[in-house]
Amino acid sequence: MGAETFYGLGIALIFAGMLVVLIAIVLLLFSSIRKEGKARGGGAIIIGPFPIIFGTDKESVKTILLLSLVLTILLIILIVVFYFVLR
Repeated sequence: MGAETFYGLGIALIFAGMLVVLIAIVLLLFSSIRKEGKARGGGAIIIGPFPIIFGTDKESVKTILLLSLVLTILLIILIVVFYFVLR
């Protein structure tokens, strides 16, 4: 695996993140047009293996906590796999 592979993967992840943000904005706009419910949300900032989680209600915080734990576990597994493969 060369530097070009990691460069391409990084660019692809940046575009995937921008696509997710765009889809979230469009869904938020459509839900605000119907005006059926309240807007809820949350987020996580992951610094190394430590997630910092915030949200507007308990349900969204629990969901973000679960997703950030899964992401952290996948990150640790990926680091271990890369360590043994590239060693």
